[in-house]
Amino acid sequence: MALLAGMVVLTSLAAWAARVDGMPVALDLALGALAVALLPALRTRPLLAGLLLGALAALSPAVTPAATAGTYVVARRERLGVAVPVAVAGIVGHAVQALWRSVGLPLGWWLLCDVAVHAALLGWGAYGRTRDELIDAWRARARAAEHDQARRVEEARSAERTRIAREMHDTLAHRLTLLATTAGALEYRTDLSPEQVSAAAGVVRANAGEALEELRTVVGLLRQGPAELRPVPGLADLTSLVEQERAAGSVVSLELPDVDLPAALGLAVYRTCQEGLTNARRHAPGARVDVQVAVDDRVRVRVVNGPGGRGLGAGTGTGLVGLSERVELLGGTVRAQPRDDGFELEASLPWEP
Repeated sequence: MALLAGMVVLTSLAAWAARVDGMPVALDLALGALAVALLPALRTRPLLAGLLLGALAALSPAVTPAATAGTYVVARRERLGVAVPVAVAGIVGHAVQALWRSVGLPLGWWLLCDVAVHAALLGWGAYGRTRDELIDAWRARARAAEHDQARRVEEARSAERTRIAREMHDTLAHRLTLLATTAGALEYRTDLSPEQVSAAAGVVRANAGEALEELRTVVGLLRQGPAELRPVPGLADLTSLVEQERAAGSVVSLELPDVDLPAALGLAVYRTCQEGLTNARRHAPGARVDVQVAVDDRVRVRVVNGPGGRGLGAGTGTGLVGLSERVELLGGTVRAQPRDDGFELEASLPWEP
């Protein structure tokens, strides 16, 4: 603004020094000051302020700095539908000025320079406005990409936390429940023979070792990639799972089909049986448990336990929630419900042999 005021003073003094048209320098200064005062209106009323600057440019060369700056400002901020009329008003105003005031150039050259300057200011301003819009669009796109990336990372973290929690429950909860029930038997069964105590202690030792190994696996899941972990259990590992239960004193029957299942499907079957055995041992210790896996057009898993002794207390329910999530990801369903003579856990998963 100070630069424009200085240019107004200089152009007014130059016009006065020429003494060709006899206009008072005070009038030129007043018109120039009025033009500078109109510049802030370009932000709120750009078309009206631009047209007024063009009209004032017809009266005095002192208005030229503000009028040409106004053309650039409007072109820089507004669409061409507003900027072009402002530029035309500036061209016409300076052309009228050249008709009755001395401009120091032949009329033809003055008009050519007049059109060229305003066209250049119009193009420069439009280029700057388009560039700003593109930069704003790129910034918005970059912010959207950052937000989308942050959302994807958070979803991946949430999914990974859920998977780790599910694996910890499916592995460690089974072992620790077995340890708790075996230790409880050692504590309250004072009538056990030394051989029975030794066998129970062996079960505790073996399952403590397995729990430690599975804990290392879960920690490895946090520190390493999945390819570096040991193979996931499947249908073939159910026999050893049931043998561990029998070694701990449970009565478990097992029916398995002679098929090979995909790894993800085999893991879901194994975890379903493991959850059923864990729940039976926790809530109905000493009860008979029947484990059945059948295959036709679907893989059907059924774990049924009868009534048992006093359990370890109410669970959190996270095991069945995690199991449902695992099975539903494979397109299957889980049903868990009490029966008159116990409890039943059943899972059904799609399979195409």
